[in-house]
Amino acid sequence: MSSRINSTYLSAIACTVAILLSSFSYAADKTISDFSLKNIDGKSVALKDYPSAKGFIIVFTCNHCPFAKLYPPRLNELNKKYKALGVPLIAISSTDTIVFEEDTYLKMVAKAKQEKFNFPYLFDGAQQVAKNFATQKTPHAFVVWKEHGQYIIKYSGAIDDNGAQPKQVKHSYIAEAVDALLNGKEVAVKETRSIGCQVHFRQ
Repeated sequence: MSSRINSTYLSAIACTVAILLSSFSYAADKTISDFSLKNIDGKSVALKDYPSAKGFIIVFTCNHCPFAKLYPPRLNELNKKYKALGVPLIAISSTDTIVFEEDTYLKMVAKAKQEKFNFPYLFDGAQQVAKNFATQKTPHAFVVWKEHGQYIIKYSGAIDDNGAQPKQVKHSYIAEAVDALLNGKEVAVKETRSIGCQVHFRQ
């Protein structure tokens, strides 16, 4: 009986570790390619459209996910603060719209208007950009920095450490990463576990 319990306990630990590991993208310091996606205003947006930007806050999000619904006000705040410092925020929806009708382009347009987004909200219908970033959840945030003409991921993971209670956030991972980079320092926490709804990629 004891050996059976120990075996079950070890299996549970192994499963927990596997789940935690699968929640990390190991994307820090990865070089990503530029992209061009349709914004909610009907125009295409690419990173090269921001020639004076020092870097970007890129957040993969969507309309339907309860976790993603917690963050629009915080995304507006991040963009308002850091766009003025040369680090604009860009949101991208890469959800499978066949499965989640709420995430179709026209409903993205309505969502952006309702939430008064002050940042681009791009439609990744082919899901290719999400794959290039190794996006796993919504929301999944990245800090991308421009270095020698390349776009380098400096942070990947959660936006902050408290989705449900914004006033109790102790670590705003995105803000901390951007602040470090703006001050010429290394990002202390390069990766955290993104918590949210799994991104389902079409086969």
